[in-house]
Amino acid sequence: MNHPSTSNLLQRRYRVLGSHSPLFYEEPLQLVRGEDVWVYDADGKRYLDTYNNVPHVGHCHPHVVQAISQQAGTLNTHTRYLHENVVNYAERLLAKFAPSLSMAMFACTGSEANEVALRMARHATGKQGIIVTDFAYHGNTAAVAELGTGFMPEAQNSQRVVSFPIPDTYRTPDGLSGEALANHYLQAVQRAIDTLEARGLGVAGILICPDFANEGLVYEPDGFIARAVAQVRQAGGLYIADEVQGGFGRTGRYWWSHEWAGVTPDIVTLGKPMGNGHPISGVIASESLIESFGEWGLYFNTFAGNPVSCAAASAVLDVLENENLLQNAVETGAYIAAGLRELQSRHELIGDVRDKGLFFGVELVRDRDTKAAAETEARDLVNAMKQAGVLISSIGKQNQILKLRPPMSFRREHADLLLERLDACLHQVTEARRG
Repeated sequence: MNHPSTSNLLQRRYRVLGSHSPLFYEEPLQLVRGEDVWVYDADGKRYLDTYNNVPHVGHCHPHVVQAISQQAGTLNTHTRYLHENVVNYAERLLAKFAPSLSMAMFACTGSEANEVALRMARHATGKQGIIVTDFAYHGNTAAVAELGTGFMPEAQNSQRVVSFPIPDTYRTPDGLSGEALANHYLQAVQRAIDTLEARGLGVAGILICPDFANEGLVYEPDGFIARAVAQVRQAGGLYIADEVQGGFGRTGRYWWSHEWAGVTPDIVTLGKPMGNGHPISGVIASESLIESFGEWGLYFNTFAGNPVSCAAASAVLDVLENENLLQNAVETGAYIAAGLRELQSRHELIGDVRDKGLFFGVELVRDRDTKAAAETEARDLVNAMKQAGVLISSIGKQNQILKLRPPMSFRREHADLLLERLDACLHQVTEARRG
């Protein structure tokens, strides 16, 4: 098949989508095909995908493709008609949560799921205020843009949202550690509660990614999440766990990243990997929360949880279970983490390595003592890796943290290639900086 040149396609895109529609890399990549952990560009070059968690069980997994095709060729409609796919999937999904999280609502995107969760929490508590971290992202509708302290301009002027500092054990204030560091962040959460109370809004809830994905996959102080949630619940608010990035076994060992903290959320939101690229998301909560919300404000979404979407999502569960991919996240994740730390021992540019299953944050610094962020080097490394045939990205307040989040089917042979190319590109970027 003939494909347009990348430069021609880029100019056409600018004309119809505008110049601010985001693209990765200094030289944009025109992808035309994907298979498992690989994607291919218009010139036939193959890239190892270590970033895109939307194809959660691998690009174009045959079982998922077949499920979508078969159902699309039979019937697709909205959920005001009964369909077994929808009910079967909800039953299977809910079985993977704590008993208190016993009902589901479906949407199409993580943004929609988080917006429903906000409406539900505000209705249940009769309060308006939401607490997030100071580098959060939970979607792009008007309601959740208020929460986007990391990226969204609406968050700058919102009175209904108050943030607290990222509970990071690497970049710590005043050299604090242990209990003193935990207390520092907990006091910040209490100040957020007090601020919302003083504004007369009250606290409807705290909304966090339990793996702090957009914040840089930070390691929080021991016990922080449980204690922060207790503070919020004491103030009458709910705990909303955003599992859009950390869910479906991504962090290994558990199905959901919130399980690591040992505290069950009141509401859980799901998205990106749920349908392996097919648009489906979800809100999981107790029977009382969902029934009360449904009675108060009927939620209906034309495309949410349709039979094709649920066929795709159910097929994702099949693959996760049948291919033992949660255990793979544990084993391959540990192998990659060990390799990254070995690179850290040889490359001064790597200040910290953080891993949670098949999710990695590699913090780059210009000086390990001052922890000065190496944002330019991170940008150069992302582009160098792309040239070397491996796709990664960066996050963090200064885009200084490499973000690696490969499909759950990533194996040791893929890890070896990732580590080999990263080693070479680290040398390349370091030498360029010295020169």
